[in-house]
Amino acid sequence: MLGTEAVTINCPYCAEAIEIVVDCSVDYQDYIEDCFVCCRPIQLKISVDAQGYPSVIAQDENQG
Repeated sequence: MLGTEAVTINCPYCAEAIEIVVDCSVDYQDYIEDCFVCCRPIQLKISVDAQGYPSVIAQDENQG
């Protein structure tokens, strides 16, 4: 699976389910994105396995 994949995560601050779009052509990503609900910064650690499926860890920015 290449291209993009929509992944639902829970904000570590407000616990709301939000959807992020992952670029599956990149093996590993580590970046900050603001929650669409509470606007607080979420650290996203994204890895893509050999079959192209993403795995996302969402943490508050102080945990990372």
